[in-house]
Amino acid sequence: MVYFNKMMKVQDITSILESVAPPHLQESYDNSGLIVGNPDDTVTGILFCLDSTEEIIEEAVRLGCNMVVAHHPIVFRGLKRFNGSSYVERTVIRAIRKQVAVYAIHTNLDNVYFRGVNSKIAEKLGLTDTTILLPRPGQEQAGAGLVGNLSTPMDETDFLHHVRNAMNAPCIRHTRLLGRSVGRVAVCGGAGSFLLTDAIRAGADAFVSADFKYHEFFDAEDRLVVADIGHFESEQYTIQLLFDIISEKYPTFALHLTKVRTNPVHYL
Repeated sequence: MVYFNKMMKVQDITSILESVAPPHLQESYDNSGLIVGNPDDTVTGILFCLDSTEEIIEEAVRLGCNMVVAHHPIVFRGLKRFNGSSYVERTVIRAIRKQVAVYAIHTNLDNVYFRGVNSKIAEKLGLTDTTILLPRPGQEQAGAGLVGNLSTPMDETDFLHHVRNAMNAPCIRHTRLLGRSVGRVAVCGGAGSFLLTDAIRAGADAFVSADFKYHEFFDAEDRLVVADIGHFESEQYTIQLLFDIISEKYPTFALHLTKVRTNPVHYL
């Protein structure tokens, strides 16, 4: 265990994160990395969150943190103007004004096996003997999704209740139940419908993910039960995961979990 004994810089933090989730593992459309800030700036404190928003920047300032580590990048596409016309522009402007560095670790963290987004979901659900659902070519320990086994198979309804409780989900959208027990489970944090055929091929009885569209539920074709728990809900424990990665190296440093719930989806 390494204790804090020097002035930490932004690049020290990013190096630790990237040792777990190397940047080359991010998808081509992604924008992980240091979005705002100078790698050589000294860090006074870090706020961990899922989404970096205006409210998150203000929370960081209140806590005396000049670095935000988020899962989702606030900037996905190029910004041609900075006039505050969108929440993305306003967040970037506020971060620059307040001198808060913003770092995102997105699909590269999705794609790692050890200490990745999906391993955290598998841990919460109690899955064992997990493997990558769709490995990257030539890399067994990197790729999309995970599949594993429950220690004891469950009735489908009991399993859905288990998922709702374990993932703190207010509701679950799911395909029709098939009258079979659930023993093998595939998971994917965030939008995972692209992995449905891989989950079926892996012999999963259920697939826990998010952002399935109406017609994509038909694609399950009674081969397994799709459980859509919501995007935020599927990735919310990533915040704790990131906190733990840094706190193991610098346990005495000023590290904070956000108290702001950035989920834009609300349920009645």
